[in-house]
Amino acid sequence: MFRLTTLFLLLSVLGTSLEAGKYNPVLDVGATAPKWEKLPGIDGNPHSWDDVAAKKVVVVIFTCNTCPYATDYEQRIKDLAKRWSEDKRVAVIAVNSNLIEEDSLEAMQTRAKEAKFTFPYLKDEKQELGKAWGATRTPEFFVLDSDRHIVYMGAMDNDTDAEKATINYVDKAVQAALEGKKPEVEETVAIGCNIRYKRIRRRN
Repeated sequence: MFRLTTLFLLLSVLGTSLEAGKYNPVLDVGATAPKWEKLPGIDGNPHSWDDVAAKKVVVVIFTCNTCPYATDYEQRIKDLAKRWSEDKRVAVIAVNSNLIEEDSLEAMQTRAKEAKFTFPYLKDEKQELGKAWGATRTPEFFVLDSDRHIVYMGAMDNDTDAEKATINYVDKAVQAALEGKKPEVEETVAIGCNIRYKRIRRRN
């Protein structure tokens, strides 16, 4: 019985690791991205998966108001959204999973107005989406193809310093997905602040 239990636990661990990516603790490249339903946006409206149903490629960015890395990337995210806004086949969406006052929906609305965001910025109030996607950092980027399979996840580019960045992994992944191809680089390490997930206290 002990051997069977040990074997079961080992297979469970191996099964979990096979589903996770190299750097993502939950999802691997090629996995179907979990859906979202009725997430409140800075426009005052609920946003769902169906909103982007007609798009061939979707870029989802987990970010926030308070992380220095996230704020440093704001201009690059705005440029990314502007670049692909001209292609009606592509959608760019930002999600905030932090649960602190500075990252409340009201604070997001203020920040988006100040920074002149032109893309949907959604509040993951229950933190369910961030956890389901295995998002751990801000900013962290995901690119989905027409079947909503993950074709890329990780950092936007190869350097947090905009002046030193020479490769935009997200741009390359979007272009590859539009062409029905896989990007040359499918996963990288997302560098940024930890998403502030609420800890569940265990009862003794």
